[in-house]
Amino acid sequence: MNNLVIDATRDKIVLTFIVSENIYTCSHENSKINFEKLMILINEFLKNNKSSLDDLDVIYVNRGPGSFAGIRNTLSTVKALFLTKKIDYFCFSFDDFKESETTKHVDVPQLCEKYKIKKNLINPIYLS
Repeated sequence: MNNLVIDATRDKIVLTFIVSENIYTCSHENSKINFEKLMILINEFLKNNKSSLDDLDVIYVNRGPGSFAGIRNTLSTVKALFLTKKIDYFCFSFDDFKESETTKHVDVPQLCEKYKIKKNLINPIYLS
């Protein structure tokens, strides 16, 4: 299963692509410019790892707590991918997992399954 984890809640936009036993990751500055080109960053990241949107099975997106702009833009992008490409998604928060202090992005797919995070449900948590 090919999973993409997107996290733009803090000072970096982190993309983690999990393909079987292989894990690829990259990060970008969490800035307005990068929010505006988030889809380009995702496509380039997948292309650099010899993949494309058509190869994705599931997307996991961090819903916060964190940056309003980062959360809003990633949720909008993921929702658009769901509508256009029919790629299912899970919105998670590291607070959803009891292991949150030690959780890494690569752990998210298994933890979403373990904690029964609902598919295609958006419930953002913004910092005030």
